[in-house]
Amino acid sequence: METVTAGRISQPFNPDIANVFFRAGMVESWGRGIERIMQACRDARVPTPELRYEQTGLWVIFPFLSPNRVGDKVGEKVGEKLTANQKKILLQLSQNVNLSTRELAECVGISSRKIEQNIAKLKKLGCLRRIGPAKGGYWKVVE
Repeated sequence: METVTAGRISQPFNPDIANVFFRAGMVESWGRGIERIMQACRDARVPTPELRYEQTGLWVIFPFLSPNRVGDKVGEKVGEKLTANQKKILLQLSQNVNLSTRELAECVGISSRKIEQNIAKLKKLGCLRRIGPAKGGYWKVVE
């Protein structure tokens, strides 16, 4: 585990297959994956994953945010109780910032129009912010 977390260069299990992925542009450089994952988590201010090495290989375990953690924290900040659907929307967007209105409607179980109304309310409360344009932008849950 010290070798993995210290950023030492890794040795691919099958160099021929690794070379194919490298030439296809799917691998940027050798031995930087774990380092980049940890940095991305720190940048996003989410818990870093647990690393576990077993006989079957290296496991990277990402903790999930509980629905209550996101919704309750935001609700306390604005001094107003959020609806269950608003909490679900915030949870979904905290896990995937690129969800569309249609995808959110499927996840939450309400119509796209209701999603739009709830998003407008969350934006007004300062719980949710859109970064960038409608196409190509992403959502930011403000805690």
